[in-house]
Amino acid sequence: MNNLVAHYRKKNGLTQLQVANMVNVTSRTIISIEKGTYKPSLILAYKLAKVFDTDVETMFKLEEYLGGLHEK
Repeated sequence: MNNLVAHYRKKNGLTQLQVANMVNVTSRTIISIEKGTYKPSLILAYKLAKVFDTDVETMFKLEEYLGGLHEK
């Protein structure tokens, strides 16, 4: 799963700690999400999308799954 958390965070001039505080997680969680080493829960994904005024589908891309859907 690819995500645009770092892109939106930087675009909005926010630190990882600020974003973490907005969604009630640690900055380590945001760092791990941005690196792609942690997959957020659906609730956390929605919270992050709401912070950046976008939708979950824009913020998180499940490309490997979508590729399999198109091969039918």
